[in-house]
Amino acid sequence: MRQWTRSSIVAMALIGALVGQTSTRPDIVLIMADDVGVEAFSSYGGESYDTPHLDALAQAGMQFQHCHSQPLCTPSRVKLMTGQSNIRNYRSFGILPRGSVTFANVLQDAGYRTCVVGKWQLFGSRQELLPKGAGTSPAAAGFDEHLLWQVDRIGSRYGKALLVENGRYADRASAGYGPDRFADFAIDFIARQRKAEQPYLLYFPMALVHSPFESPPNADPVDAPPKSRDGKQARFAQMMTHMDAIVGRLLGAVDENDGRERTLFLFTSDNGTPRNIVSRQNGRPVRGGKGLSNDRGTHVPLVARWPGTIPADRTNDSLIDFTDFFVTLLATAGAEQPASLTLDGRSFLPQLRGEPGTPRDSLFCYYNPRPERRKFARGRFARDQHFKLYGDGRFFDLVNDPEEQTPLPTDDLATNPQRRAAHRKLMAAIAAMPEHPLAIAPEHR
Repeated sequence: MRQWTRSSIVAMALIGALVGQTSTRPDIVLIMADDVGVEAFSSYGGESYDTPHLDALAQAGMQFQHCHSQPLCTPSRVKLMTGQSNIRNYRSFGILPRGSVTFANVLQDAGYRTCVVGKWQLFGSRQELLPKGAGTSPAAAGFDEHLLWQVDRIGSRYGKALLVENGRYADRASAGYGPDRFADFAIDFIARQRKAEQPYLLYFPMALVHSPFESPPNADPVDAPPKSRDGKQARFAQMMTHMDAIVGRLLGAVDENDGRERTLFLFTSDNGTPRNIVSRQNGRPVRGGKGLSNDRGTHVPLVARWPGTIPADRTNDSLIDFTDFFVTLLATAGAEQPASLTLDGRSFLPQLRGEPGTPRDSLFCYYNPRPERRKFARGRFARDQHFKLYGDGRFFDLVNDPEEQTPLPTDDLATNPQRRAAHRKLMAAIAAMPEHPLAIAPEHR
């Protein structure tokens, strides 16, 4: 795919170079937390964790109420970075297929300086049934600079983190706490690009707050065993606080380098919270749903700030899919979509500007968490803000049955116009996607 689209991308880059000077194009910061759903954030009604910087981010910008990821980490990363449904290009856990075109490839060729820090998990760091290294390196994915965990090896992501900096392993003895190292690298990148008046893309797929649940540096001691339920809950809370502090550091770096009104700052998460963590939201306990295809597995935060462009203290009910980020970032940068690429997203830039835009009326999800392991279930569904239809025919009212306990009858659709219209729409959304899911090649099974 990379070879097929290279000419289109280069042509687009030349056009981008002619449309205004690089100093006039907005900078972009995209942060994606790891393993945390909407119930953990107070701006979404969460009551369990202290996240003042994220609260301030929501107050300063726009919060989307219906953003949905994939239920698991690698599928979300592949979908986010390529703008394509998993049914088109997700072949194995831990792999971004070689030749994939990412939003970083396109923005890099359009003149943006690009950087990724945090968790990679796209090259093939663990032995599955595909060969180690069968995926995509950070450089091939379009990033000029990187500081990453889990490229070709796993190791620790927190204490004495095993990190790769621009293709070379950092000194592990002096590596320090991984999340802080990522933040330091990102802040330095921001300062250097602003000094050079160079538009940039910073993508920060965080390591936090994924297990193992470990107390960050300088956190108060937890009076509970690390592997106990109370210990995990307490350390998860500490990690949430530290994650929020890092978001605050990044916001501060943007503002201190005169980027406040020229930077689109986005925050989201890759999937739901682990199922052994229980949080309170709107007065009730909510168990994490990582790996599940219901809302507890896919409903994630999306908060955006861009003072002077995004109205402050707004919420938006548009349905947002992870394929939408690719086209939104391109639209923000003024970059043309390569004509030879099939993209499944829809830009939400108009909504960010306070305009109606053309919101999607449904989203499609193909969930095949481990294509290389046949024992894992797979399926597909389409949904809107109210109803959800699975490929096997199960139909749910998500407003009245968010846990999907009781499928709606479909033999009475003729007498219920609202359900009938929703069912037809969602059936069409499923039918519009490829019929046969991708799997790994036979020689690797």
